[in-house]
Amino acid sequence: MAGGAHGTGGLTFDKSKRAWPNELNILFALILIVAIFEGLGQVLPYMRQQSFLFDSNGRFDSIFNEARLRIIILQVSIIGIIALGVTQVIITAGIDLSSGSVVGATAMIAMSFAQTSLVNGHPNPKAIFGEWAMDLPVLIPVLVGLGCGLIAGFINGALIAYTRIPPFIATLGMMVSARGVAKWWSRGNPISFPTEDFAWIGSGMMPVIWFMMLAVLFHFIMRYTVYGKHTYAIGSNQDAARMSGINVDRHRILVYSIAGILASFAAIILSSKNLTAQSGMGIMYELDAIAMAVIGGVSLTGGRGSIIGTVLGALIFGVIISGFTYLRLDAFYQEMVKGGIIVAAVVLDQWRQRRAGSKG
Repeated sequence: MAGGAHGTGGLTFDKSKRAWPNELNILFALILIVAIFEGLGQVLPYMRQQSFLFDSNGRFDSIFNEARLRIIILQVSIIGIIALGVTQVIITAGIDLSSGSVVGATAMIAMSFAQTSLVNGHPNPKAIFGEWAMDLPVLIPVLVGLGCGLIAGFINGALIAYTRIPPFIATLGMMVSARGVAKWWSRGNPISFPTEDFAWIGSGMMPVIWFMMLAVLFHFIMRYTVYGKHTYAIGSNQDAARMSGINVDRHRILVYSIAGILASFAAIILSSKNLTAQSGMGIMYELDAIAMAVIGGVSLTGGRGSIIGTVLGALIFGVIISGFTYLRLDAFYQEMVKGGIIVAAVVLDQWRQRRAGSKG
């Protein structure tokens, strides 16, 4: 027989229909982008044959430009944490526009509970509260910050689940409200001088470590747990998920709450890293996080995507930003290219879905 029967029900295995992992396509795209920047560095006269990621002058202990690699990973790690939550939201066919503002509000509130009482032997000039809120154990500002994200995410999910308003509108309202909270909390003044324990959270390469730990955790959750299966099921077909016994409303609230917690944790790391909190923190972070997820293969129509893809999308995002800096191009070109990449990724996703539908 031309095609041997495999499995049950007389179904045959067709090699032509084997699924090529989408993450491999993204990895190849990452390698291609790196190769393009390497080529431009060799071709453009003003670059004087400088390498993008490799050390051609023997200045380092390895063949790689370790300084640039660290910068690339560091600059995407905090937004990457937000993207992990945004990925789960988009897989449910939702969207979260509030994460950047949640970062701003959480940073201000958490930092106000993380302040040290003395700065160079003098009372803290940026003190928000009295002595009762000074030199607190690091767990307190962390829990307060995570609580802020949980509340914001819960409100988003509840509005979407029980009022049936579109996720775009619900999270847009939270985006405006949370930014207002960030500005109101200290009347627009920055909050600085955290304790050493709080400052450790975002010191050195800790943002990268937190990002990778959370990526591994949520990869496991999304792939091997009931939570992950329900998330994909809701995004693929909400009515079918409800008929199969999934409590869609409760699960959607849970997904948005987790996204809010991840955004608030990113805020804690960011304020710790900068040793200060400002009301403008997190502006446009939500769009960057969505871009990382979309570049990583998450479908805006829901039901498809992965944490691994989002991590690779974050790396592509970081390589592009660092590459433009390497080529000495002005920052506004980065914004143009980022917009074009998002549109191109969505167009590619739509084409891939149409192609899969025609084959089916």
